[in-house]
Amino acid sequence: MCTFQGGRYLVAQLESIAAQTHRRWKLWVSDDGSTDETLAILERYRSQWGADRLAVVLGPSDGFAANFKSLTCRAEIAADFYAWADQDDVWEPDKLARAIAALASATSSVPALYGTRTLLTDADNQSVGLSPLFTRPPSFANALVQCIAGCNTMVFNGAARELFVQASSQGDAVAPDWLLYLLVSGCGGRVRYDPWPSLRYRQHGQNLSGSNLTLRGRRQRAQLLMAGAFRGWVDANLERLVRVSQQMPAQNLAVLSEFMQARQQRMPCRLIGFWRSGIHRQTALGNFGLAVAALFNKL
Repeated sequence: MCTFQGGRYLVAQLESIAAQTHRRWKLWVSDDGSTDETLAILERYRSQWGADRLAVVLGPSDGFAANFKSLTCRAEIAADFYAWADQDDVWEPDKLARAIAALASATSSVPALYGTRTLLTDADNQSVGLSPLFTRPPSFANALVQCIAGCNTMVFNGAARELFVQASSQGDAVAPDWLLYLLVSGCGGRVRYDPWPSLRYRQHGQNLSGSNLTLRGRRQRAQLLMAGAFRGWVDANLERLVRVSQQMPAQNLAVLSEFMQARQQRMPCRLIGFWRSGIHRQTALGNFGLAVAALFNKL
């Protein structure tokens, strides 16, 4: 878990972790310089739970993505499975148990990733809807242009974490959820998307990231796309994917090559190249946006 000025909602999240039906867990928290009651709350729970249940370290103070990267790459953290957590969510009691059951059939050497939908709530934890339901299967061609599950829902095994560490060794931090989906699917791992909402995802004024279901959220995403932000995110992801490309199967290397070449082409060869690569998003509206991005060379 990464925290920053999270005192208002932190207790509810800690209590939901304590209530997990899967009992074999340890919580590592990286705090990014909180000056509110966050650290006091963590110390109180560390005293109650014990150091074998809760450890607190200092983050890099460089934003949430850098904090998640730093914590995930800490060599002293070792486990069979890993879960990312936000400070202001509320987990369903069987979140960990359900994820581990889904991942357990994968051999330890095969990267495996589990992610879910979320139940959206307001600041007072009152339900306001669900995150989008994706029905197309997870795939590398999808992961090149979309992340299908939030970081806060993801649970993954040691092989997936090792891919993340290898790919993240240099450069600035990027969105960890999208990168992990790309790495695991690209390197022939297993990705399980569960339509069951594993947590209550609180939407409030201090969200560092949040749902884009509202018209305002979609407009902001469209503005970022046209400003070139989406292309920059893809650039950053590809730079990290190349670092582990020796672990990619031939069919995914072919998709990657077609996609990277198409990004350098002029119209109409660009559109033809993207079509040949098989890249796609999960919904018709998403694919329309993808076509617009391709048309204006924003992909």
